[in-house]
Amino acid sequence: MTPYLDELSPPLTDWLSRQRWYAGRARTVTSVRAAARTSLPGDVEHALLRVGYADAGHDTYQVFVGWDRPAPPAHAGGAVIGTVDGRTASDALYDDESARGLLGLIQDDSTVDGLRFVPEPGAQLPVHAASRVVDAEQSNTSVVFDAEAILKVFRRVVPGVNPDLELSRVLGRAHSPHTAALLGAIEGTDPDGQPLSLGMVTQFAPNAAEGWAMALTSARDLFAAGDLHADEVGGDFAGEAHRLGEAVASVHQTLAQELGEQVGPPPVPQMVSRLDAAAAEVPALAGYVRGARESLLGAREPTPLQRIHGDLHLGQVLRTPEHWLLIDFEGEPGQPMEARRRPDSPLRDVAGMLRSFDYAAYQLLVNQPDDEQLGTRAQEWAGRNRNAFCDGYAAVAGHDPRAQPALLVAYELDKVAYEVAYEARHRPGWLWIPLRSIRRLLSTGVEL
Repeated sequence: MTPYLDELSPPLTDWLSRQRWYAGRARTVTSVRAAARTSLPGDVEHALLRVGYADAGHDTYQVFVGWDRPAPPAHAGGAVIGTVDGRTASDALYDDESARGLLGLIQDDSTVDGLRFVPEPGAQLPVHAASRVVDAEQSNTSVVFDAEAILKVFRRVVPGVNPDLELSRVLGRAHSPHTAALLGAIEGTDPDGQPLSLGMVTQFAPNAAEGWAMALTSARDLFAAGDLHADEVGGDFAGEAHRLGEAVASVHQTLAQELGEQVGPPPVPQMVSRLDAAAAEVPALAGYVRGARESLLGAREPTPLQRIHGDLHLGQVLRTPEHWLLIDFEGEPGQPMEARRRPDSPLRDVAGMLRSFDYAAYQLLVNQPDDEQLGTRAQEWAGRNRNAFCDGYAAVAGHDPRAQPALLVAYELDKVAYEVAYEARHRPGWLWIPLRSIRRLLSTGVEL
């Protein structure tokens, strides 16, 4: 095992601070050390870095360190970590040979010092395909191998089975047509014996379009046309919204069949806590708290609970020539792993998608939120597609999500509370979007 990594602490600290997936920028780092190290073939070292902070907290990040591996010119600044005694360390995921070596370890069902590279039964990985790192990734790093497979490396590692890996494995083995098939995984165990999900490989979806981009294009076309009647609004996307509802219902059915379901109360106390926390942070929400709390407390009746996506919106779905695919089953960012794996009502996913249709429509009004004519057209577009999605969901599920109005509104209000806090922190110019939505929800209830 090479000793060089121990001497890279200052360069590692600086390099970490420049990575998109690093979440500790607002905290003062006091130490960076390798909590675990595994030497892999090709002069690559796997490291779990324990980052300590001045507030006494810590995080664990995962890095594949390549020694003296050439970094692609376009990524040299972000890939190179530092130099020690004439040897250069870099992020091995940016090196084609090193990335393909990881696929080879998975294909061979290898175990190296407790680090397990696990193929799915019968999977054939593209071990000779050229690789490229996806630039748009935020919390993880994904490497695409031609148009055949994509390796997602979980950067921030916490004990427990990551629901993205867990649910992708369940859905893949059940042959769900609405998720990318899992091909393999990288797994480990922490010092306390808890499982660690480190990475996963799924089939790549070539010629796929992101749902968010498709919805924005539809809404933008509506705004450009300027003369559509209400019964024509959103017609170019409503069919896709219907098919998307069918796909979400199909995934929910498969998860219930494979992992079971139970009847219990929805997480209303947590919803109320989130609402109160958002109101304490955002004064503009104060006038809506009483009505929102009453709506939440009116949705406490027991309901079917099961494993769900947990953070579903138009950015988490892809349209291939054949199907809608649901991706990124990690659950809501920032929530503990245990909470992300807890059974919940499928209406949480439905509500997340309904909120996303609102965002797609109203984002185009960010520079003119008070334009009543444009606002009416945006609401018509959102309403038509929200209803089309619910119609599609009902056609497959056998029950209409709108038939549980109080619970559906509660989940939408819970999502709105999250949005209010997020927009106030990061995009105050967009705060009016969730505030307008909460007014609609409290005045019209389930009317879509």
